[in-house]
Amino acid sequence: MLKKTVRLAIGGIALAAAMPFAAHAADHGHGHEVHWSYEGAGAPIHWGDLKSEYAVCKDGKSQSPIDISDAQSGDLEAISFDYANAAADEMVNNGHTIKVSFEPGSSMSLNGKTYQLLQFHFHSPSEHTIDGQAADMVAHLVHKADDGQLGVVGVMLNEGAENAVLAPLWAQMPKHNGDEVYLEGDAAKVDLTGFLPENAAYYNYSGSLTTPPCSEGVNWLVLQNPVSVSAEQVAAFTALFPKSTRPVQPLNGRSISASH
Repeated sequence: MLKKTVRLAIGGIALAAAMPFAAHAADHGHGHEVHWSYEGAGAPIHWGDLKSEYAVCKDGKSQSPIDISDAQSGDLEAISFDYANAAADEMVNNGHTIKVSFEPGSSMSLNGKTYQLLQFHFHSPSEHTIDGQAADMVAHLVHKADDGQLGVVGVMLNEGAENAVLAPLWAQMPKHNGDEVYLEGDAAKVDLTGFLPENAAYYNYSGSLTTPPCSEGVNWLVLQNPVSVSAEQVAAFTALFPKSTRPVQPLNGRSISASH
């Protein structure tokens, strides 16, 4: 199968939209290989059997997402966010979600360790549930530390007022698999500080990527308090991605901590 290249004119600039996707994006193989998806032959229950690199999706003992319940209150350090200069680079429809990549310079720090912001993407409904309840959407802010560990901040989004941070991005949302938008001007100035809830208390546990290859060792920080997103914004996303959520996985004895 040839990779499809789409030409888009954004701000008067034509660009090619073929790009390599991150590990959690679609696996574009050849022939009749079944690609991972959220339904049918490539559905989550089959991920671990699609290829050997995905085996941990079924064999792993620290998989994500999970249902967050019985969290133990602890004296956890507050997350320090350095998002003041967050500059979005590009937005891509990778066939599974909308992903917005960021230029270097934004980070979060916790317990003396700094994680650089790479990108954020979305699922609807949320993949993690809290006491069995999913949010209408979730944003996963993916960070990476110098030692290679991923730290993912989950921001729950519930229907309410329009989300002003997402509005300029949604206005340019790429509609087709493989389409890419180069962000510039106001659209590139993503106010991630304003995207976070005022109270950034969080749940913390050790998990995995929620898409193949389901790699473990991910430091998950799921914020306890949601922010708002309009019903129209949710509908715009789900019109493109009717299914984008992996079912919750067994806890397998892992502990969940809750900050104050």
